[in-house]
Amino acid sequence: MTALAASWLPLSPGERAVAIEVLVHGPLSRTELARRLGLSAGSLTRLTKPLIESGLLVETAEGTALPEVRQGRPSQPLDIVAESRTFVGFKITDDMVYAVVTTLRSEIVSRHDRPLPTHEPERVADLLAEMTAELARTHPSLAGIGIGVGGLVRRRAVVGESPFLSWRDVPLAELVEERTGLPVVVENDVAALVEAETWFGAGRGLDRFVVLTIGAGIGYGLVLGGRRVPYAEEDRGFGRHWIVDPSGPLTPDGERGSAVSLLSIPSIRYQVRAATGREVTYEEILTGAAEGEPMCARVVGEAGRALGILVAQIANFVMPQKILLAGEGVGLMAVAGEAVHEAVRARRHPLAAAVPLETKVSDFHDWARGAAVLAIRVLVLGTMEP
Repeated sequence: MTALAASWLPLSPGERAVAIEVLVHGPLSRTELARRLGLSAGSLTRLTKPLIESGLLVETAEGTALPEVRQGRPSQPLDIVAESRTFVGFKITDDMVYAVVTTLRSEIVSRHDRPLPTHEPERVADLLAEMTAELARTHPSLAGIGIGVGGLVRRRAVVGESPFLSWRDVPLAELVEERTGLPVVVENDVAALVEAETWFGAGRGLDRFVVLTIGAGIGYGLVLGGRRVPYAEEDRGFGRHWIVDPSGPLTPDGERGSAVSLLSIPSIRYQVRAATGREVTYEEILTGAAEGEPMCARVVGEAGRALGILVAQIANFVMPQKILLAGEGVGLMAVAGEAVHEAVRARRHPLAAAVPLETKVSDFHDWARGAAVLAIRVLVLGTMEP
């Protein structure tokens, strides 16, 4: 761990509670902060003093100073010094590495991408170290690294299985730590995205929240009580067995009529190629559907209805306050949005509340940002169980 990171780590449980409250909801006056945490003025002073001295918190003049009646003086709001430490987030795909640098509040301040010429773990770690060194030249306050990988990750350190990279039991965190000298957190990429949206995005402040991603596969994340729910089969391809239409298409990846067979980008491309003999991109298929090309329109229409069924099933069982659609395949909503909403309405009770469905047009830098948020949570705030 670097000296910069160690200067204000580890946080005590009380300090951590203060830091999280200000990070997510700040700037906050001491009065409001004490009220939110159920602390006395003296206890709050004891907890905030080391955080201010270390440079993690700062008294700010922004906003209106609130009167402290007992002390007879205004209370300056406390805020996180978001730029005091920065974090690198990586998203690894089968052919590229996407990197971002974020502040403590997850604002992206830099991007850097490199082709991934090999899947050999040692060489991948070398590449991540090279990219980190390049980013450190302009961001010397780097305090940690987060890495998002499509696959099963154990102990936030070891990639147990990644079909996209053909990896098994790769100690990725250790490999990158050895090369960079920085602490590293590795996590499933969907889990990282869910954490980022829960803390700083569409799910902020919500008790029940779902993230559904469409892309190379189908990803699902559930938040209950404001916390992501981990599960044993995470990224083991649950979408391959989530049957949406038993008489639907059979593709090389997924059971007949499964969410993956109907909705994933490779499956949609496979269906059009099998019917027409032409190799077309996902974007070309969406454009063809919008222009009324029969085969593209049929496949995209079926995908839209499948997505609507999936959303309705999630809403019926989980009763979320919001469902966020994300991933590189969400362009489907722009073409088949009406089919999605019709399918949702058809499979919900007539008196059921409308499903709050939000679409996030995102790229792989959003996934990299999610990995950086994981690093912030684990390395700075220590808020996730092992």
